[in-house]
Amino acid sequence: MKDALHAEWTKVRTLRDTRWLVAATIVLTVALGLSVAFGVSCDKAACTQDTTKLSLIGVMLGQAAVAILAVLMIGNEYSTGMIRTTFAAMPGRSMVLAAKVVTLTALVVVSGTVAVLVSLFGARFVMAGNGFTAEHGVQALSLADGPTLRAVVGSVLYLVLVGLLSLGVAAVFRDSAVAMGVVLGLLYLFPILAHVVPPGELQKRLEQIAPMTAGLGIQTTRDLPSLPIGPWEGLGVLAAWAAAALLAAVPLLWTRDA
Repeated sequence: MKDALHAEWTKVRTLRDTRWLVAATIVLTVALGLSVAFGVSCDKAACTQDTTKLSLIGVMLGQAAVAILAVLMIGNEYSTGMIRTTFAAMPGRSMVLAAKVVTLTALVVVSGTVAVLVSLFGARFVMAGNGFTAEHGVQALSLADGPTLRAVVGSVLYLVLVGLLSLGVAAVFRDSAVAMGVVLGLLYLFPILAHVVPPGELQKRLEQIAPMTAGLGIQTTRDLPSLPIGPWEGLGVLAAWAAAALLAAVPLLWTRDA
């Protein structure tokens, strides 16, 4: 495993795409979060916004960069034919996939943590100037607050799971363009479909199984009963999608030619 990890880390850190996509994850997440923070204000009569969720809304955009990074980690090797060299050097194909999982997880944990924390504390500063203060009954965003800490940790885990889902899909389809289309469709089109159907039980079920809708429930800190599924349960739904993609990829890696 050590040799496989070293090989994967060497490949990923020498790719220019990796640096750009890690930076994009941070920049896109922070930029959208701060833009929303600048755009909201607190009415003294009713400061009802979920400030934690608003500060972390950039994850919805930053996840696209994570998905692309994950797809390219394996898609590039198939497109260039390098995957043959990889499997020749390390015949244990499951080990190669496991090494990619560990490497990707480490990258996303670091970049996701930076993105989420900068978003949170940047929004704290901006929102304080927009009336979200203790005088108006709004506590400053803080990791000492249990729901906020849960939203922060959950947002990082959400990005990791999006990356693992994308890696699994790329390993199944072996084509970067197709894999990106599938992943981005699951993330962004699924919620649209849920809103197209008439309100009712079907809409609720779709929201409960949609990877993004269910997973991002982890960011909600107010009015939890309005969620289609609980915060941790929703993250579990996304984890199930990621696990299914990776488990589907394992036998295909062994049974198909590189």
